Amino acid sequence: MLYDVVIAGAGPVGLFLSCELAQAGCSVLVLEQAESADSPLKRLPFGLRGLNAPTLEALDRRGLLDAVAATQVLKPDKGPPPPGTAHWLAQPRPLGGHFAGIPFALDDVDRTRWTWRLPTPVGTQMAVELQALEAVLAQRAIALGVCIERGRAVQAVRAGATEVVVETAAGVVRGRWLVGCDGGRSTVRKQCGFSFAGTDPEFTGHSLLVELEDPGVLTPGRQYTAQGMCNFNPPGVLALADFDGGAGHRKPLDLAEAQSLLRRVSARDATITALHLHSTWTDGARQSSAYRNGHVLLAGDAAHVHSPLGGQGLNLGIGDAMNLGWKLARVVRGEADEALLDSYHLERHPIGATVLDWSRAQVVLMRPGAGSRALAAVMADLADTRDGGTYLAERVWGVSQQLDLGGGHPLVGRSVPDFLLADGRRMGEVLRTGQGVLLMLDENCALRDVVDRWQQHFTSVTSAVDHALGLGALLVRPDGIVAWACDAGGDEAGLGLALQRWFALPKAD
Repeated sequence: MLYDVVIAGAGPVGLFLSCELAQAGCSVLVLEQAESADSPLKRLPFGLRGLNAPTLEALDRRGLLDAVAATQVLKPDKGPPPPGTAHWLAQPRPLGGHFAGIPFALDDVDRTRWTWRLPTPVGTQMAVELQALEAVLAQRAIALGVCIERGRAVQAVRAGATEVVVETAAGVVRGRWLVGCDGGRSTVRKQCGFSFAGTDPEFTGHSLLVELEDPGVLTPGRQYTAQGMCNFNPPGVLALADFDGGAGHRKPLDLAEAQSLLRRVSARDATITALHLHSTWTDGARQSSAYRNGHVLLAGDAAHVHSPLGGQGLNLGIGDAMNLGWKLARVVRGEADEALLDSYHLERHPIGATVLDWSRAQVVLMRPGAGSRALAAVMADLADTRDGGTYLAERVWGVSQQLDLGGGHPLVGRSVPDFLLADGRRMGEVLRTGQGVLLMLDENCALRDVVDRWQQHFTSVTSAVDHALGLGALLVRPDGIVAWACDAGGDEAGLGLALQRWFALPKAD
């Protein structure tokens, strides 16, 4: 069978992308190396993941948010966070997030500065368990007809001009397109000639689940030492940053070695009586110079890797999938030229580069030495101000994210505000069909004749009840990004070009 799209990797990015494609009518096969979706590293405490505003909006716009919210780890009515979760989540003052472990408070965040955002039930952050998130996405994918085959690792790829052949131990599969969502060590990326440049690691991060003879020897929370950083979450969850240049990455660790590592990094005489789980990671930051090579594309960690500091990786990957899905589906269905896919790299590569730099900046504050400690103290003072807290929230929550779509109205390139519409729906609900929306907000707008001519191409043309933000009309892409906008009383200038660019329609007269 020739699939429209073969996806390597059944993590959240691959699963979300498969849902986007299947909803648009594409045949999709997902190949996953792991035999089982179950993994202790995907469960608490190591499986804790933070979802930011663009990810929560994406889930809402596809009708998945309620199911994901039902699995969230931290709920206001459920008391304190589970044992072993990040220490900054257990602080007495409501916190909005952190930068290199330096927290910022929710009451320091001035949301009134985000004039393009409207009141919405969709939040700006949510803590979930990775395995629970994957289960929700897999259930939706299967319901949409996606075929998920586990225990089938990609071994080789032969990319042709019109299709891609993927070799696995169980045989060959063929797809018109292949998307590598197979992680930082992506076989697809390596097999298909993508470069992967960046910066080498400064430290090895160790995540350990242990039993300690005397937990009181260690101080809860994040402590910096001459060798690195020790983050202790009682009773036995440890995150260690050993500034060894990444030498300890992916190396097995027995109990004696774990104890030696802990004592060296923490500078405390701690004794480990049992080692239950261990994994490593680094602060190496690399990005593919291109996200597409012919009929092969990359998304998620296959396209970019960085340290997990600040929890941006999962959100970055979901953003890739949301951006790519509708574009690839239109190309598969013959509704758009392959050139539409060039915008995927142009839009997402700069976002990825920014996140990599955000990760690198946090490493600077973690380095051993008096200079780093002094700089971290300055950053803590800034984070404790209204301007600093608001800036950090904008970056950590993703609310300031704006794609460069060539200028125009200030809303172009931003996530569409969650307007309340005349029929009682929110904008997020309108987008659940996965189609674009041409939204009229001003009944007297000069676009009425143009809208009547184009209406058949969009899921909804309606008016908002209130909170129109002084706008006349907006063209919204299937991913919820504003492609064109005009103020109240505006005309059709630029609308035809936007329609042609994103939907391959003739230019309006």
